[in-house]
Amino acid sequence: MGTAFCLWFLCFLDLVFIFSDTLAGAQPQVPAVYVFGDSLVDVGNNNHLKLSLAKADFPHNGVDYPGKKPTGRFSNGKNIADFLAEKVGLQTSPPYLASKSNKSGGFPITGVSFASGGAGIFNGTDERYRQSIPLTKQIEYHSIVYENLVQELGSGPALDHLSRSLFTVVIGSNDLLGYFKSGSDLPKKTPPQQYVDSMALTLKQGLKRMHDFGARKYVILGVGSIGCCPSQRNQNKSGECNEEANYWSSKYNDGLKLMLQALKSELKDMDYSYVDTYNVFDSFVQRPTTYGFTEVKAACCGLGNLRAEVPCIPVSSYCSNRSDHVFWDLYHPTEAAARFFINTVFNGSQQFAIPINVRQLIAA
Repeated sequence: MGTAFCLWFLCFLDLVFIFSDTLAGAQPQVPAVYVFGDSLVDVGNNNHLKLSLAKADFPHNGVDYPGKKPTGRFSNGKNIADFLAEKVGLQTSPPYLASKSNKSGGFPITGVSFASGGAGIFNGTDERYRQSIPLTKQIEYHSIVYENLVQELGSGPALDHLSRSLFTVVIGSNDLLGYFKSGSDLPKKTPPQQYVDSMALTLKQGLKRMHDFGARKYVILGVGSIGCCPSQRNQNKSGECNEEANYWSSKYNDGLKLMLQALKSELKDMDYSYVDTYNVFDSFVQRPTTYGFTEVKAACCGLGNLRAEVPCIPVSSYCSNRSDHVFWDLYHPTEAAARFFINTVFNGSQQFAIPINVRQLIAA
């Protein structure tokens, strides 16, 4: 009875939030959303990278997306970036590489996505995918967008526009997955504490660089419980989570929170919402029925044990009950999980978002 009520109440809240956002839809809550990160928020940049092995521009990706065609999203449908855009009343920020190739010139004033599947905080993280856009390059691309805005609007209006926009950063999972990947030699070179400390420090430098190009309101996602994704579970005969990977994911998040506090003291005009991705997805895994999930271990799309031995490719099988699964493929959440995630953190308590949630960040 309790679980059923919780599920009903969550659905009721979804309707309330959707209704309120619809009422506000005529006037977007922010002027733009700029997205930096990896495959969790890639909306098609990697489609334009000829050598990249981290692509999702083929079936069965996109089976539930409008038009039922693959778009480059690592999902059966929409991803976190799509649902965040919906929440603030904007269209999803298009891929930078698609905008760059647009013959009409310029970039959409409502935001751009620089996110790239396989990207990491460290420049070398993407090497196993042959080609990706690391965070440093994503920020370099943003500097071009910044200059373009200054030319179009003038310096003052451009800075005002950017200061009210959201800068969403979803990165770090690939750095950790690479460290804990079976056969990785990284642990022999660098102790785990030193590695996660270096991740936080490197990200700090990137965020400061983004600040140089107008970023003031940051939505920073911590890494999830990566040890519980199907690829990591598949490394254990028991199918249980990789607790070492989870431990160091949590330790990285601890360092990330401290780094953001220190950065806020350095950059007085910045505000941020740190999103506790680990806690949110852990609640999906530990209490799945509360959110309507029945499968938390296996991927929906793939082949082999837990559908995690072969990625989601055209010859893979995929489940018919996508909304019951937390994971779409080896690493990525289903559209249902992404929707619940954004609904949870956008208006969330400090259990899921600190020091303020995303809605409060918009109003700051």
